[in-house]
Amino acid sequence: MTVHIGADHRGFALKEFLAKRLFAAMHDVHDHGALAFEPADDYPDFARAVALAVAADPSARGMLICGSGAGMAIAANRISGIRASIAHSPAEAHAARADEDANVLCLGADHLDEHAAWEIVLMFLTAPASHDERHVRRRKKLG
Repeated sequence: MTVHIGADHRGFALKEFLAKRLFAAMHDVHDHGALAFEPADDYPDFARAVALAVAADPSARGMLICGSGAGMAIAANRISGIRASIAHSPAEAHAARADEDANVLCLGADHLDEHAAWEIVLMFLTAPASHDERHVRRRKKLG
């Protein structure tokens, strides 16, 4: 699967860890930065780059990491076709995929260790979107 990943300075270390794990798991990983730790960088820049890449390829998924995950989710959801969601657990990642067909996962590096983040990522990448009528109906209302 093609995975577009990005992070600001607060998510940089976790992004580096996850990108290596994704690559080792044979995913096609596209790193949209930060490419080096830069304390003055701005999360909207990375959110926009990943969101635009995912919006251009509906079969791809995105991952964005900042301190809380919230800023990335807000920024990514401004791009048409993006359904970005924060997940703090594999169960939340599953619900985001199944119910909302989320295509971008946002993680809060200040609140997750590497093991927990990896478990969330695995669920996000493997959970299918639900085809139940109620979920499809609700997703259509999102635009």
